Amino acid sequence: MLNKNITTAIIAALSLLSLTSASCQHKDKPVEVTEVEPIGPSFDADSALAYCYGQCAFGPRVMNSEAHEQCLDWIVGKFEQYGCKVQLQKAALTGYDGTMLRATNIIASHHPERERHILICAHWDSRPWADNDPDSTNWMKPVMAANDGASGVAVMIELARLLQAADSLDKGVDFVCFDAEDWGVPQWSNRSDDNSWALGAQYWASHYQPSGYVTEFGILLDMVGGESPEFYQELMSLKYAPQIVNKVWQAAHAAGYSGYFPMAGGGQITDDHLPVNEKAGIPTIDIIPYYPNCEASSFGPTWHTVDDTMDHIDKNTLKAVGQTIIQVLFTR
Repeated sequence: MLNKNITTAIIAALSLLSLTSASCQHKDKPVEVTEVEPIGPSFDADSALAYCYGQCAFGPRVMNSEAHEQCLDWIVGKFEQYGCKVQLQKAALTGYDGTMLRATNIIASHHPERERHILICAHWDSRPWADNDPDSTNWMKPVMAANDGASGVAVMIELARLLQAADSLDKGVDFVCFDAEDWGVPQWSNRSDDNSWALGAQYWASHYQPSGYVTEFGILLDMVGGESPEFYQELMSLKYAPQIVNKVWQAAHAAGYSGYFPMAGGGQITDDHLPVNEKAGIPTIDIIPYYPNCEASSFGPTWHTVDDTMDHIDKNTLKAVGQTIIQVLFTR
């Protein structure tokens, strides 16, 4: 996940550049879940967890690496297994440091022939540098990205499996895995460039051409498998797609996950949803955690550290997010 240019006073006070080994005050706080009868199929958290493991089994999926290419084939195979039509959008993109990045956006469509679609997206590459790790000797090490990458893709793959098994929707669903999201300027560099992040999403949005159907809205999934998160309403999402924010948070509460989705604003974040809104013109929101009391990072203690591993993935979080998306999709 990118360095999310945080501009609100609330988040500025947290200082993302802090490299101390601070703890998050509400890390162990239980999340409230109200048992209700959800709409649509039941999201299988164990299945999504297995898809997280499947990606991490290749190691960090850093751009231009063998693990990156192997995981690409694995993701494509999973979406095809669950009935999606898959297209690969390949591009040679330039990193902040001049590195040529062999990028591939994965576009998996469920019922592409339908007239109206919903976009679900996440990034699938890993951060090359653990530049927010409390131990400076880890700053040049790659991030496993179990949460910051694999979790969003895992939720999408499980959604694709469920839609194939229980397809009663009258709309198509496009699952887009953005590449080259996390090659942005590291904290140890003396450079600054907001455009160095979300390169795959920028490319996709710049080349977006509707193919005979209307995409009603989009939902970006970013770090949706962490421990005890709260998904506040991100401010750029409220700016570009307030009606979709309301739809998704109402669905979360209806599905019984109000404890994960507080009805309150969080920070203003630069993420993959911005080019989708600004260049492709699709009203798109970001489901992303906000830890207001975490000194290490407002994105949680494992963000851009070597601790972003499967040891810190909570299948209950995957369930909360996945069931919320099901609630959105199946609510008439």
